[in-house]
Amino acid sequence: MNNRLRTVLGQRGVSPDALAEICEVDPKTVSRWLGGRIPHARHRFRVARHLRVEETFLWPEPSKRPGRPKDGLGTELVGTYQNRASVPRDVWLALLREARHEIGVLVFSGTFFAQSNPHVAKMLSERAAEGVRVRLCFGDPDGQAVAVRGREEGIGDTLAAKIRASLTYYRPLLGEAGCGVRLHDTTLYTSMFRYDDNLLVNPHIWGQPASANPSAA
Repeated sequence: MNNRLRTVLGQRGVSPDALAEICEVDPKTVSRWLGGRIPHARHRFRVARHLRVEETFLWPEPSKRPGRPKDGLGTELVGTYQNRASVPRDVWLALLREARHEIGVLVFSGTFFAQSNPHVAKMLSERAAEGVRVRLCFGDPDGQAVAVRGREEGIGDTLAAKIRASLTYYRPLLGEAGCGVRLHDTTLYTSMFRYDDNLLVNPHIWGQPASANPSAA
């Protein structure tokens, strides 16, 4: 099953029949794509362009890539982005909606996570109610690691203030079954966002905010 394609179609309000017409194929062909069949390259390009998402997000083709162990274990680099802002918002939303077992976030402030999706706390609460384990870990605004990072970025106490502001978005999750919101005082070299077996990483470059650094999935 291609749940990502199905999710994006729903988000865009595009029916399978409409997609078939756009790609000039039979509706049964689109049904096969939704069932997991990988389209020809020209059709993948058309679909991704029309739905305004990365082709590699819809069809990472893990089973066809060389070097992947037959037992399914191992890692796959699905895509890289020039900076975190280049990761399509639809990618974040789809991963959050599709997670079935675990959502984990490790950041300093993660302000963009809520600012780009005002309903993130509600969505996380809904996922937890459906049995998904939700774990969020932010930098301790009173900790040494945050103070050091603030100096490295040249913003002083601003990072600590951003963390305090970010935490207000997640107050509704405190005490919710299946949700954990914690603080850390660790030197963080990479922000990490885990959705089941999918991991988005945002490495930190010295002296630059995380948003300006490359990201990979």
